[in-house]
Amino acid sequence: MSEPSRPTESPVLSELDQLPDRDHEETAEWQASLDAVVRNAGPERAVYLMRRVHEFAAKSGTSLPGLLSSDYVNTVPAAAQPEFDGDLEMESRITALNRWNAAAMVTRAARLGLGGHISTYASAAWLYEIGFNHFFRGKDGDGSGDQLFLQGHASPGIYARVFLEGRLSRDQLDAFRREADGHGLPSYPHPRRLPWLWEFPTVSMGLGPLGAVYQARFNRYLRARGIKDTSASRVWAFLGDGETDEPESLAALSLAAREGLDNLTFVVNCNLQRLDGPVRSNSKIVQELEARFRGAGWHVVKALWGEAWDPLLAQDTTGRLVRRLGEVPDAQLQTLAARDAAYIRKSFFTGDALSALSASLSDAQVVELFENSRGGHEPLKVYAAYRAAVEHRGAPTVVLAQTVKGHTLGPSFESRNANHQMKKLTMDQFRSMRDLLELPIPDSALAGDQVPYWHPGENAPEVRYLRERRAALGGPAPLRRVNATPLPEPPAKPFEALEQGSGHQEVATTMALVRLVKDLMRDGRSGARWVPIIPDEARTFGMESMFPTAGIYSPLGQTYDPVDADQLLHYKESTTGQLLVEGITEAGSVAEFTAAATSYATHGEPMIPFYIFYAMFGFQRTGDQFWALGDQMGRGFVVGGTAGRTTMTGEGLQHGDGHSHLLAATNPAAISYDPAFAFEIAVIVRDGLRRMYGDRPENVFYYLTVYNEPKHQPAMPAAPGVEEGIVRGIYRFRPADPAAAGPRLQLLSSGTAVHWALRAQELLASDWNVHADVWSVTSWTELRRDAMRADDARMRGEERTPFVTRALAGAPGPVLAVSDWMRQVPDQISQWVEQDYYSLGTDGFGLSDTREAVRRYFRVDPESIVVTALDRLARAGQIPPATVTRARARYGLDR
Repeated sequence: MSEPSRPTESPVLSELDQLPDRDHEETAEWQASLDAVVRNAGPERAVYLMRRVHEFAAKSGTSLPGLLSSDYVNTVPAAAQPEFDGDLEMESRITALNRWNAAAMVTRAARLGLGGHISTYASAAWLYEIGFNHFFRGKDGDGSGDQLFLQGHASPGIYARVFLEGRLSRDQLDAFRREADGHGLPSYPHPRRLPWLWEFPTVSMGLGPLGAVYQARFNRYLRARGIKDTSASRVWAFLGDGETDEPESLAALSLAAREGLDNLTFVVNCNLQRLDGPVRSNSKIVQELEARFRGAGWHVVKALWGEAWDPLLAQDTTGRLVRRLGEVPDAQLQTLAARDAAYIRKSFFTGDALSALSASLSDAQVVELFENSRGGHEPLKVYAAYRAAVEHRGAPTVVLAQTVKGHTLGPSFESRNANHQMKKLTMDQFRSMRDLLELPIPDSALAGDQVPYWHPGENAPEVRYLRERRAALGGPAPLRRVNATPLPEPPAKPFEALEQGSGHQEVATTMALVRLVKDLMRDGRSGARWVPIIPDEARTFGMESMFPTAGIYSPLGQTYDPVDADQLLHYKESTTGQLLVEGITEAGSVAEFTAAATSYATHGEPMIPFYIFYAMFGFQRTGDQFWALGDQMGRGFVVGGTAGRTTMTGEGLQHGDGHSHLLAATNPAAISYDPAFAFEIAVIVRDGLRRMYGDRPENVFYYLTVYNEPKHQPAMPAAPGVEEGIVRGIYRFRPADPAAAGPRLQLLSSGTAVHWALRAQELLASDWNVHADVWSVTSWTELRRDAMRADDARMRGEERTPFVTRALAGAPGPVLAVSDWMRQVPDQISQWVEQDYYSLGTDGFGLSDTREAVRRYFRVDPESIVVTALDRLARAGQIPPATVTRARARYGLDR
């Protein structure tokens, strides 16, 4: 009986199998040579040779796929380290002083219950000091200086350095986290709270790295368009290895590499710890990050080990030490940093070769290897890494610097899982820290209960050296400076075109706004300052007409023939393009918007960003970034297109936005409007340009919601107070016939709902002899904020009446408010309206159907407004209840 046939295995093919082997004999010789190396010298030697051949091939111009990771050693070997151009002993004393004052500041604050973070800066001190002393350019030199996105939890160390420099006093350090009187130091980098120092808010983890990528890109954009020469500016982003788990941290790596942003450097403080434990307990975060950055096209520089490792690595002729370093998982490295020599010898230096390698080391030297000798703690290693970063061309660079969290704070802090939550040192710990850092602080200064700050004096050599280094690099850093001039007032013609209405043509407010911006971009004085930003939806908003006229920015220009080149509105990329088409990334779009919105401070060049997006995917998806935008005091126009819950109904639930104005209302910097007509948009945009770019610019940004529903656009009413009402939030658009007899009420509405209210006004009059005034509420939120300011004034003894109260004062009948938003949006003003107040809205999930059907579903259509208005009048005793019943039946609302 024959054996059953076995399934044949499919061969594993590679891309090389698709190429013909032109010389089988030569290929076999290479393979045999490699086999011989493995047999005679071991696999480590074979790997070494293959890597060297790969490196040589790359240097000689041979196209090969790049390796995703390298050995777990420093990228710059000891023999290749550049000469250090500073006074190492002096910088060590400065760093020690900053470590001390940072720990003292947090400890003093913690005793008041204010908290603070000590361990992050302790691990990263040299990463910052080498930058400040040798690399970070200030604003007093040519250009704008460097932009520093500093790690939020390291802020105490930055304050300590600024104190030593003389820009902060002892009293100000003691005001760390004590801001109620308006003079304290914020816990983290907050430009709005300390606007002369901080430029970028970074403690909402992940947003700093993302913002840094787009800042570097916007720097190139400004230069390409001839706004400002930013070629001397470099963007530095400092982040933790745990922070890279936030998707935003690494979201734009490919963009940075694709556009060759060699003006960008990431520095990742790889202390191997996040807030509660190891970043990667059973693997290696450095190797993982190296692969991700290399795969995205970045230049990677690793600074992992200090000089105590150099002689050992030089003796490692077999590669076994290098292999062992690559094997040990991160959690074990943390343990090794906290254990004695016997444990390290037993658990790390395993096998005869490694035991022999460590035999010549004393116990103290063995402990030093893991406790202190990390690349990020040694200035020469950090300097070498930074020099390699700034000299690299053609791609962004990431420096992966290995450190110990809590370094120099003592054994109770170093490498401990809980050290992020440890807020203070005891006086005994401070004494040990003083001795370790060799600071000249006498015992008498540590005799009390309060640890002192230590400053060597204004004329001390350390202070003079620090200031000299900063002077050579272009002045103090970090520093925020605003010296931008106001933009010229825009021409009146584009605004007048919208104020005159659309005649017989129906136009959606989205189209009206786009037309206005397009016309303003043509202005010879300020048109070039507009920065339209679109997340791959320009055609949705009718902006494709800008493609051939303004061009889409690309550092590569257009290296292809566009498929629509024969069409009028063809796709056109250009090195000097004005539009920023970001692709499908709202997060990237907001980051770009922020860079443009703060250019007035970063570069002294005010720009007018105009970011338009699907309303649903704005504040909901990127609300944290909008908070950072407010903190960074950005200025510009944010536009929620296809707004409302019932105007984009074909797309269904996820596209039905009924709550963005609630989310925007929580942001104090967002000035929110829901205009109904093109002329309202004209008034709002003109006012926004005045407020943000005029003689007395305000640190706010405008949020406008616009609709995709074509409507007749009337001319701006000539009645007095209309323009003021539009700006402040409410005006009477169409009053009822004053001579008509019968019950009266007030209909308040915003955005597209104004059209429903106008139809309801007609039905109420014709069918029920009820007369309603229709008010356009351009901003429920601004009305509320005005009313709250009036309340605050009354607390101070001043008499102020809210604008909405004055506007509606004496208006007859109940007030019914309706919008295409949740009822909470119009309910914002209810407590300041003296009349009976009721609202209609689109609460709940969206759904797909016709606009009419969806509006009936939410009970916001004109007939539903009529029935609700009659019901409010009946409850007030002005009409019989039976009228409401008849109206429900007449309009089919009783089914």
